[in-house]
Amino acid sequence: MPINILMPALSPTMEKGNLAKWLKREGDTVKAGDVIAEIETDKATMEVEAVDEGTIAKIVVPEGTADVPVNDVIAVLAAEGEDAKATAEGVGQSPKKPEPKAEAKREPAKSEPKAEAKPEAKVEPKAEAPAERPVASQKTEPSANSGSNRVFASPLARRMAKDAGIDIGRIEGSGPHGRIIARDVEAAKSGKGLKAEAAPATAGAAPSAAAATTAPASAMTDQQVLSLFEEGSYELVPHDGMRRTIAQRLQASTQTIPHFYLTMDCDIGRLLSAREEINASAPKDREGKPAFKLSVNDFVVKAMAVALQRIPDANVSWTEGGMLKHRHSDIGVAVALPGGLITPIIRQAEGKGLSTISNEMRDLATRARSRKLKPQEYQGGTSAVSNLGMYGIKDFTAVINPPHATILAVGAGEERAVVRDGKIVVANVMSVTLSCDHRAVDGALGAELLGAFKALIENPLMMVV
Repeated sequence: MPINILMPALSPTMEKGNLAKWLKREGDTVKAGDVIAEIETDKATMEVEAVDEGTIAKIVVPEGTADVPVNDVIAVLAAEGEDAKATAEGVGQSPKKPEPKAEAKREPAKSEPKAEAKPEAKVEPKAEAPAERPVASQKTEPSANSGSNRVFASPLARRMAKDAGIDIGRIEGSGPHGRIIARDVEAAKSGKGLKAEAAPATAGAAPSAAAATTAPASAMTDQQVLSLFEEGSYELVPHDGMRRTIAQRLQASTQTIPHFYLTMDCDIGRLLSAREEINASAPKDREGKPAFKLSVNDFVVKAMAVALQRIPDANVSWTEGGMLKHRHSDIGVAVALPGGLITPIIRQAEGKGLSTISNEMRDLATRARSRKLKPQEYQGGTSAVSNLGMYGIKDFTAVINPPHATILAVGAGEERAVVRDGKIVVANVMSVTLSCDHRAVDGALGAELLGAFKALIENPLMMVV
């Protein structure tokens, strides 16, 4: 019996992925554990292993295909002893199976009216009608979306249309019997595949009431935004999976997590001196390359990890059933990528040396930019650090990334005039802002955590005590 190879769910939040590359071809024999394809998720490119043995009879989804829903069939495997060619031909014939049902619908219902009524319920409105009426409409309707107020669409397509602010009834369906599927919604986002009466509004035209009701009152729909600009004056670039995931998670964070912010200035003069001394003494290999090169951010990660251990009540995650109090400090570090960002995690950072954190972070960042991270390397964590100091940003606030209860936003270290012992002197100062989830971390507790961080970052020797 043929074995279907399905689009795997490579993370708990994954709904669809891009089939980047096939590593096996039709006719190739595979064994369990063989890598057969590369799948791009919203965050990484991952290898897919075969779980059964056999011969690849048919590749259903070609490489380079984007937005393939989880659990869709991407290939068919002929089991041992089966004819791969016959299996492949069977796959090609599978869409013809519904034909007998269509013929049965055209026959008048006589002996078993109840049995005949069930298929009609899938394409007819809820209103009661004589048995002969569905038969007539079945002959004249070109698709399930015409001649009826009911719109036939997949659950994924409906969700995508709702998120994009597009009236699902305006979209032309390309699926079986005119059913609206995910690719139709993607086309509608760029103004294609819309019914004539629902074409994008021209500049100055008022959006229809139907479009306005598909999004919250506080948000503008796609059509409302497009109507504000002259056609041809812009390029519409579709969102990729990463950008959509970032938008959904951070929007949910700001809507469901009560944020508050605490800011402190830290004198990093001792840190800079220690960093310079440590880097100068780093052992070198035969080529003269140092074993490590510490950055200010490495000290920040270590200080945050140790501070969470010193203020354990702040090292938590909120759940409706109770508070998760973490034993270790797993610190996520924001890494910018083309079109988005990702937060690879330094696990148990409180017990790692600065050189270990530095080298581990460098490896994670390199693989993050090439989208080679595994889900366990960027999912979870107990807190996070976002550093924009290298861009000259003095201070900012960061959005909490669930399930974290805190995130530390780090600004640039710079020379500032400060007062010491009644005199104005120059000091290297770095501003940091702690965002807190008020459900889990109260103001005083957040202040304790930030105070512990300040004490550590200003006296880096305390990190190793």
